[in-house]
Amino acid sequence: MAMSSYPLPPCRLMRVYTYDPSINARLDTAVINETTLQVPWESNLEPGPVGEYLEVVDFDPASQCFYEPVDLNDHHILAQNGLSPSESSPQFHQQMVYAVAMATIWSFEQALGRKALWAHRGWDGKSRTYCREPIVRLRIYPHALREPNAYYSPAKVALLFGYFPAGLNAPDEPSENLPGGLVFTCLSHDVVAHETAHALLHGLHRHYSEDTNADALAFHEAFADIVALFQHFSQPEALRHQIAKTRGNLRGNHLLAELAHQFGQAIGNHGALRNAIGKVKDGAWLPHEPSPSDYPSAAEPHERGSVLVAALFDAFLAIYESRTEDLIRIATGGTGNLPDGRIPPDLVNRLAREASKAASHLLWMAIRALDYCPPVDLTFGDYLRALITGDADLMPVDPMGYRIAVIEGFRRRGIYPTDVRTLADDSLRWRNPLKEIEKHDFSGLLEAFARLHDRPERVTNDRSQIASSSEELRHAAWQWFKVSLGKEVRANPSSSPIGWRSERSAISALGLALDEHAPRSIYRSETDGLPSLQIHSVRYALRPRKNGGTIRDVVVEVVQRRRGYLNPDIQREVDSLTDDLPLDSEKVNPKYRPDFTFRGGCSLVIDGESGFVRYVIARDILSDERVSSRRTYESRKAVIEAEVCHPTLTEAPSREKVHDAYFKADEVQSACFATHRAMPDELGPDEEDPNAALRRDEEYRQRSRPFDESYRVETASAKLERSYQLSYFDPQHDWRRIDGE
Repeated sequence: MAMSSYPLPPCRLMRVYTYDPSINARLDTAVINETTLQVPWESNLEPGPVGEYLEVVDFDPASQCFYEPVDLNDHHILAQNGLSPSESSPQFHQQMVYAVAMATIWSFEQALGRKALWAHRGWDGKSRTYCREPIVRLRIYPHALREPNAYYSPAKVALLFGYFPAGLNAPDEPSENLPGGLVFTCLSHDVVAHETAHALLHGLHRHYSEDTNADALAFHEAFADIVALFQHFSQPEALRHQIAKTRGNLRGNHLLAELAHQFGQAIGNHGALRNAIGKVKDGAWLPHEPSPSDYPSAAEPHERGSVLVAALFDAFLAIYESRTEDLIRIATGGTGNLPDGRIPPDLVNRLAREASKAASHLLWMAIRALDYCPPVDLTFGDYLRALITGDADLMPVDPMGYRIAVIEGFRRRGIYPTDVRTLADDSLRWRNPLKEIEKHDFSGLLEAFARLHDRPERVTNDRSQIASSSEELRHAAWQWFKVSLGKEVRANPSSSPIGWRSERSAISALGLALDEHAPRSIYRSETDGLPSLQIHSVRYALRPRKNGGTIRDVVVEVVQRRRGYLNPDIQREVDSLTDDLPLDSEKVNPKYRPDFTFRGGCSLVIDGESGFVRYVIARDILSDERVSSRRTYESRKAVIEAEVCHPTLTEAPSREKVHDAYFKADEVQSACFATHRAMPDELGPDEEDPNAALRRDEEYRQRSRPFDESYRVETASAKLERSYQLSYFDPQHDWRRIDGE
């Protein structure tokens, strides 16, 4: 086919459900439940869809069926802005997950100022290999599970969506779902955006999925909810509808504050799965009243995460009301009290515009803050500081009071950062430890980054090339930290008999320990016996300032590992060991086997123009306070496992007992907790040596192949003409129907 002489379209238009299919069951909301998303145009989009970022694989393991992949480049589909929303068409399901996921990715790229990259698979416990090969595409399985669930799998680097029959509601409570009718999680705009946000967050900070403190898993859930929630305000028709229905008062019960409406009702909730500002109790909707005890008393990850969501949504409401105060005064002649009846359409449009602006700004604040977070052990207080710092970088002056509203939202729910004197804007910003780093020569690292300015990733849009170049940058940064900086540290040993207790220096400001006197509990390299380290990522950020100019940053994440012990005496004994016997050896004393992996390091934010280190957000690997806090948390988790995850057969745990154990006693959450707890350590041996990792890559590729690809080739083709098992879709929609084993 000859190349077209016409310019490429800037975006692809695709129809999706604004919320989920259940909204169509109500006459007043059915008219707003179809929206057209604008997603980046991909010229090489293949049937599936399979594009630059995503690969939709529509295989249903329960039915052993493949469904015919949708071709979004078909001229009939292009002419009507995609397939019409349908619960019965698997091709629309594929279109839905692709469109919503791409819209979410686009939001991330606009906020972060760079292309989005997925996490690599990391350490494979079965093959005992560590794969650093970049994952080009995130795989999406629209019909992966026959259960009320949807999740992001770090091991597969994939999104798996389930479907299930809707349950029966109370006899006196109406439901939009057909009792026993199928509910598809892949058709919920909120669920798809939520799971995509999980994958994007894992691509930036893969240790945030580790249960290292009470906020760790809660933040993952809260952040994904925040992304899904604020994307509601990017749908103009639905936004105007809800503004008109609530008469501009967004502190009441409305769809904009709900998440996964159909999913929540289908599993027996009185309303949506979650609501940012209230809940339904005894048939009545009650608003959440913020309290300083909200954060300290929240236990289970989703419950604790909802506190963070409420804090940011509360900030949104305050900003929205501030931005629209003058409009209400004009519309009411200064009284502030709107007359009864519908408000004028012009006022609806203006209120919707202000709500959209406020939500968009807060969404970008929430995403941009990820570049200002520590690489491990994030807390909600740290995230508050990251929100303020990231926004202040782009907007030194805050005329609309976004930062004040965010601080107030956190304060009202008892979320406070540590190591700050006040909650003032300038006090919460991260500080540059210039006095510490000037004691050492950082010119080698800065010159290395200066040479990186002319690399292809500065101008290319090819994500494969960006990912490949990122690996080279990681290796260069590792060489500098391991060789250049490490050599300087060893050439200037501390006068203290225990070097790792030396005075504050550049190394301690970075949260690292690089010399031979470091505690023996810190993992060592097998090549030189010195403390190992890992460069998680080197990534660029190109962001325009609101008052003119552009910020060009380089963000570097450095992490070290340390063996942690529940017994502090064993911790001190291991730290002081002088024997060179590897602690991972079979011959080592069993009591030296670690109880948990403790991590430290830093996120460096470096000015891409001058090479100046703007921020160092550190987690000290040598901090006794951090080790003690982690030890307390691990001990608490052991109590949870004993009392909740494995209750006796004769007596189920009471609600009070569960709350005291910091976990809820329902089967789903217990299973989730057990899954998180059973996750193997992603960092394998020698992971700090890029050369060793590269040597293992080929072995990994030879020994492993994604399940779905092997099944597609070996099983589907062999059984295509054999007896068929019908799926839940009509036969006319089936592409490959395969009998089960």
